[in-house]
Amino acid sequence: MNLKELFQGNRRTAPVSNKERKEEKINANANKEVHSSELEQSAEAKAVEVDSAKENAEMAKLMADLDELRQSMLRSQADFANYRKRIEKERFEDSKRATARVIEGLIPVIDGFEHALAAHREAEYENYRKGFELIYKQLLDNITKLGAERIDPVGKPFDPHLHEAMDRTETTEERDGTILQVFQPGYVFHGRVLRPAMVRVAVHPSPASKQAVN
Repeated sequence: MNLKELFQGNRRTAPVSNKERKEEKINANANKEVHSSELEQSAEAKAVEVDSAKENAEMAKLMADLDELRQSMLRSQADFANYRKRIEKERFEDSKRATARVIEGLIPVIDGFEHALAAHREAEYENYRKGFELIYKQLLDNITKLGAERIDPVGKPFDPHLHEAMDRTETTEERDGTILQVFQPGYVFHGRVLRPAMVRVAVHPSPASKQAVN
């Protein structure tokens, strides 16, 4: 064995110094701290992920609750709008029925004025007639403002929905079904017939009637 080999052998078996032990211990502790720090960072990252997922779930639930609340509010608004329309319609219908009753109560009064004016045309009643005519005109104007329409269909075709035939007259001078005379005018209120007009209707003679005349 030469000196070089002897020196290398001695170097391998030489005892570790205190300084080297301290350095190894420091390095080992450093490695442990690094590993521990990595574990802590990994745990923190996982905790952050869990918290983030939990927050996302809570946010999604809040958004769903908010959307449900919004839909509920929209339904409530629609229900209230429909309720208000229904109430307004019912009030309007109630108002129409009440107005119709008032007009129906005034129609006989108007008839009375018409009969009185038609029956007293003498000069001695002229002053009374002027007062009666003024009141009569005011009554007609008032029921017209309330929505009533007077049916006075002389010269118009007979309509069974608006007219009631009290008499028929055979004639060829007018078209068949033409109203020749109104015995009593009728009244309509918003499409509802309060009273049909009482009328005389023209009818063309039947062949049997013509033969009897000839």
